[in-house]
Amino acid sequence: MTLVCAGPAQAQLFRRVLPNSPPVAAPPPNLPPAEADIWPYPPPDPKSWWTDTWLKTPEAADPLAGRRIPRGQRLTPIANGIDPSTYRLWGLMPLQWEVLYPGEMILEVWVRPANTVRQSVARVIVRRDGRAFVQGRAGLACCEAQIARRIGFDAELPPGTAQRFLALRDHPMWSSPRTVQADEGGGAMETLCVNGVSYDITLLLPGRSRSLHRACDDAAIGQAADALEPTLRAAIGQDPRYDVLFAGGVDFSQERKAYQDMLAHGGSLKPDPNARAQPPGAEPAPQPEDAAAPAPRPPAPRPPAPPAAPR
Repeated sequence: MTLVCAGPAQAQLFRRVLPNSPPVAAPPPNLPPAEADIWPYPPPDPKSWWTDTWLKTPEAADPLAGRRIPRGQRLTPIANGIDPSTYRLWGLMPLQWEVLYPGEMILEVWVRPANTVRQSVARVIVRRDGRAFVQGRAGLACCEAQIARRIGFDAELPPGTAQRFLALRDHPMWSSPRTVQADEGGGAMETLCVNGVSYDITLLLPGRSRSLHRACDDAAIGQAADALEPTLRAAIGQDPRYDVLFAGGVDFSQERKAYQDMLAHGGSLKPDPNARAQPPGAEPAPQPEDAAAPAPRPPAPRPPAPPAAPR
């Protein structure tokens, strides 16, 4: 017999073992202590399921929870091409809804390799109390009604981390165009990108935001390496499944050198007039089963029939 003294969302159960009652299976491994204490849970009541108090979200999972927009202010527009519904699909608070106070910042990096549907996102949040947090998500962004095999973590970063990220607020890269084209100088031809990794970087500050898209070209990526490297390194080590996507580590020294070499030879990054980058989280459209098969050739036209001979 089980007596329920609270709603299912935060149930505290007092059990009385009756004679000949069936044994209760042990709780699953790695179950949180709060849930193991009430194992096995009773099935939720359909009506109270919507209204009962739920367990409080850990601070690292939502470091900016419970904030309201100050009177007379508006949310900061975000121009990174990511819809709020895409953020929610990945289990993240939409960047468009975050409220920042003076002295705070968010730095976010989306990683999309060209040869796989394994995507990832890392977000670093710095609060005005000097604490910094990292949120990471990764998954297969293709072909299902959800992000398949999605994993995520939320953690607080070690003390002193906040200052290293705050120093990036005035970096020169934020004054460059969102999408760029590398001009190597000296009449060098532009490179054609057929493979590589694209990065979408967003800096959110109180009242303003900047977004950069860097893909394929080492020099273009090297210009944003000072934001990419610390953000991705903050996420590494939090979950081994996330680390698998960065098996070679996080090192942008080659891209930094390419950027410096380009500048040394008189090159520069100029706005890309033809750029139409897909937003982070975009997935390839499903292809028909016979998409790889060559298209059948149309039948050759028949020659016109000769005119009939006169009788």
